[in-house]
Amino acid sequence: MKKIVSPIQLVMACCIFLQWSCQSTHSDDDFTAYFGGEVEHPTSNKVFFCKDNEVIDTLYLDCQNRFFLKFDSLVPGLYSFKHEPEYQYVYFDKNDSLMVHINTVNFDNSIVFCGRGDQKNNFLMDMYLRNERDKNSMFEVFDQPITPFINTIEKSFKANKLFYEKKKKEINWSDSFDNIAKASFEYQYYTKKELYPIIHEKRTGHSVQNQLPSSFYRFRNQLNCNDESLTSYSPYVMYLTHMLNNLGDIPLKKNLSEADLALKTSINKMRIADTLIKNQKVRAMLMENVAFTYLLEDQNMGNNQSFFETYKKYVTDKASENDILDLGSAIQKMKPGLPLPDILLFDREGQKVHSSDVLNSKTVIFFWSTKSYSHMIAAHKKIMALRQRHPAYQFIAINLDRSHGEFIQELAKYKFESIPEYRCADFEDIHIKWAITKVHRTMVIDDHQLIKNAFTNLFEVDFEKNLE
Repeated sequence: MKKIVSPIQLVMACCIFLQWSCQSTHSDDDFTAYFGGEVEHPTSNKVFFCKDNEVIDTLYLDCQNRFFLKFDSLVPGLYSFKHEPEYQYVYFDKNDSLMVHINTVNFDNSIVFCGRGDQKNNFLMDMYLRNERDKNSMFEVFDQPITPFINTIEKSFKANKLFYEKKKKEINWSDSFDNIAKASFEYQYYTKKELYPIIHEKRTGHSVQNQLPSSFYRFRNQLNCNDESLTSYSPYVMYLTHMLNNLGDIPLKKNLSEADLALKTSINKMRIADTLIKNQKVRAMLMENVAFTYLLEDQNMGNNQSFFETYKKYVTDKASENDILDLGSAIQKMKPGLPLPDILLFDREGQKVHSSDVLNSKTVIFFWSTKSYSHMIAAHKKIMALRQRHPAYQFIAINLDRSHGEFIQELAKYKFESIPEYRCADFEDIHIKWAITKVHRTMVIDDHQLIKNAFTNLFEVDFEKNLE
């Protein structure tokens, strides 16, 4: 009888071979390393291997959806692997040989590493999943008064620290990896503190900013805001972004319009980053984040020129400057009264259609992804209610995922048949032409295919004014 071997068994068998093959000693100048794995339910035929968000190698899947590559020389450090649209981190010490199992149906929860260097990487995944579970319960925690809030996040932090200390002792990892290991839970804790006064006021209507204890932000004095090794590590990037949001806040807001406040706040953030951050790579990353946020949230075209002039003064990296200028150029083409640029879409049957062929009346276009279920459900429910109140408009949904099968599967689960559904054929194209970078975006088009408002949100309080 032929034995049936599961995908995970195949990967584990490969790992046994890898561990055996890597037992030989390596000379000081030998930096060979191996990376491979298997992808269940692949969304494409390749896996990208990246350093600092740049692709350094493309690993193609074979007929059994496996990939494998020997690096003749791989500098130890933090890398990432991407099977679009998902990604995760992987850390390589000298001469590590790693295999990873991936199932795209539940990407993060499915990841298991094996081989030389597996334990520290499985620790990173465990900590990531602990943080994700913690995030899901945080909104109610942000509602709490100051003392209960501090007690709640301290309890979570201590549990993560104990887990870290236990694994550090068991695995005995390198000092370089220890910097990543500590960052994996410390910056989530610090981020909660940066977010607390902002989210608490938004959710409860009560400001606690002036009631925070003097020690609340004391941790900032010990932080390394110039750690170049963490510039592509999400917990670190998110923390610095939220810290900058707090420090860059403008206290006197009453005499400023919303557009002018956005401009002044963003320029203030860049000024603070330029003063506070000395490492050029970290500073450039933060400046780019500020620019993307400003350009996507503020649509006052008159202020953009002032913003660009300030941005170019602070940023010396030409590649980053060009990215922001390209986004700014795309936004300029989305002004009210201009025709909406044409893009390619897939309909439910997988046939390509032009967006210009679909927009044959007044239209509201909204976006969704299977990666954001709560938004998908809420957006469709809101649209179904709007259709009743605004029969002169057609409402069109565009899915931003890359898997057509997944797109169809999700639609089959819900009663959204009355809403025309499409999937973008090329995310890069929609990003360039429509300046789309996230699902929380809605566009309103008139009956001549001219833009009324390309930068609004279904859940804004006054959204329906766009439909008058």
